[in-house]
Amino acid sequence: MQALFVKGEVSNCKYHSSGHIYFTLKDPKGTINCVMFAGNRSGLIFRLSEGQQVIVGGTVDVYERDGKYQLYAKQIVLDGAGLLYEKFELLKRELEELGMFAQEYKQPIPKYVRTLGVVTADTGAAVRDIIQITQRRNPYVQIILYPAIVQGEAAVESIVKGIRALERQAVDVMIVGRGGGSIEDLWAFNEREVAQAVFDCSVPIISAVGHETDTTIIDYVSDLRAPTPSAAAELAVTDIREILGQMEAFRENLNRFMNRRVQSIREQMKQYEMQLRYLSPTSRIRERKQYSMQLEEKLQERMRTILRDKRQELALYIEKMKGLSPLEKLNSGFAYVEDEQGNNIRSIQQVEPEQNIRVKVRDGAICAKVAYKERNLSS
Repeated sequence: MQALFVKGEVSNCKYHSSGHIYFTLKDPKGTINCVMFAGNRSGLIFRLSEGQQVIVGGTVDVYERDGKYQLYAKQIVLDGAGLLYEKFELLKRELEELGMFAQEYKQPIPKYVRTLGVVTADTGAAVRDIIQITQRRNPYVQIILYPAIVQGEAAVESIVKGIRALERQAVDVMIVGRGGGSIEDLWAFNEREVAQAVFDCSVPIISAVGHETDTTIIDYVSDLRAPTPSAAAELAVTDIREILGQMEAFRENLNRFMNRRVQSIREQMKQYEMQLRYLSPTSRIRERKQYSMQLEEKLQERMRTILRDKRQELALYIEKMKGLSPLEKLNSGFAYVEDEQGNNIRSIQQVEPEQNIRVKVRDGAICAKVAYKERNLSS
C-alpha cells in the first residue's frame, strides 16, 4: 500500500543512534508500528514526542522478521493546532531568512504622538482598553480606529486594508492587534499577507495580539511588540503627567537660573554704576575741584607759613638794621654830617673852609659853615 496518510497519537517514540525514529501510531480502534528512516527526516521540522496528534504519510508493508504490517513514514505533520504550529514555524523561518525580522528595519516609536492609529475590532476588550489607557495617559492624543475583522476568512484582507488606510492618514504610530484567543482565533496575524503589510508600512507599528504568552508572526515583523493591547497603549502614548512633571522641573530650573542671572546682572550693574560715578565727567570735575581747593588751601597755608617766617626774618633784620642805623646812633649822642648834596662827610678831605654843611642830630639838623679844618695828630 503506497502513499497512505494515517492519523493518530504518537506513543513509544524512540530516536535510534543511527538516526532512525521508531514509534507507534494509535487511535481508539488500534495501533500500528511506524519507522522513519534517517534519510527521510529532512522534512520533519519538529521533534516527535509522546502524545502528539500527527498525520503520517508513507507506505505500509510487512516487516518480514515479525510478519506484521509496518508503516514506513516519509513525512509527518502535526494534526489540528499542531499543524498550524508547523505552518507558523515554516513561515517564521522563511521570513527570518528574508530578513524581515532584522533589527535594522525596525522604526523607532515616537516619544510624543498626536495621532494614534488602531487596527482592531471595534467591539471587545482590546479597543476599550486602548481608548481608556490612552485617554488617561494623554487626553489630547487623537485616536483613529479602523474597525477590522480580526478572525475568520475575511480577517487577513481586513487587517491589511486597515494598515494601509491608517498609513494614508499619516498617523504617528499604529497599534495592530486583538484580544486573546486560541491559535486558530489569532491565526490571521500569522499570515504572510499581514506580515508583509506590517513590514512595508512606513508608520511605526506596535503589535498587540492576544495575551502575554501568545506569539504571532507580526510580533517579529513589527517595530515593537507589546504583550497586551493595554501595554501597547502605554508604550505608544507618553503619560502627560510625566510630561507635566518634566515641564514643572524645567520651569523651576529656569526660574532658578533666571533668578541667579538677574542677581548677577544686578550686581554687575551696581559695579558699573560705581565705575560710572567714578569715571563720569561730573564726578571727575567735582574731584578735580575738590583737589584744587585742597591745593589752594595748602598753598594759602604755605604762603601764610612763608609770610610768617619772612616776617620773623624781617623783624630780625630790622633789629639788626636798627643796630646799624645812623639814626639809632644819633639817639645815642652821635651826629651825621653831610654836604649840600647829601653826601656823608667822613673826612676833612671832603670839605673846604666856608663850605656849607649839614649836621644831623637826634632832634633835627644844624646848618653850619666850615670855619677851618683840623687834622688829627695821629693821622
